[in-house]
Amino acid sequence: MPFGQNGGMDIMFSLAPIFIGIIFIIVIGTIIFRIINGLSQWSRNNKQPILSVPAKIVAKRSEIRRHAHNNNGHHHHSTSTNYFVTFEVESGDRMELRISGNEFGQIAEDDIGQLTFQGTRFLGFERELHTGS
Repeated sequence: MPFGQNGGMDIMFSLAPIFIGIIFIIVIGTIIFRIINGLSQWSRNNKQPILSVPAKIVAKRSEIRRHAHNNNGHHHHSTSTNYFVTFEVESGDRMELRISGNEFGQIAEDDIGQLTFQGTRFLGFERELHTGS
């Protein structure tokens, strides 16, 4: 028999630790990559000047992520929401920035005002108030 007395069982028991090790390395590698990527973006943002420019809100969107967890037979579901706004500056360039839910609820598409940002970090939007004459 080419697989020993237990048939294919010897190969399975010798390959299982290798497979588990590869999965472990992929998971840890992904976590490390995400941490390094986040820290480098944070550092790049900190090196950028704080800019305030006239801008118009051209789009709003939200991204809802659902998470399911299982702990000893207890199922738990949670969601998280990220909010994004696309701003158009005077040159016609557009940028999408992540903002808080509170800010998201207070602005509307076609609002015009002063956008303050640093790199990809949203710092604020001061809406121009129009009074009727």
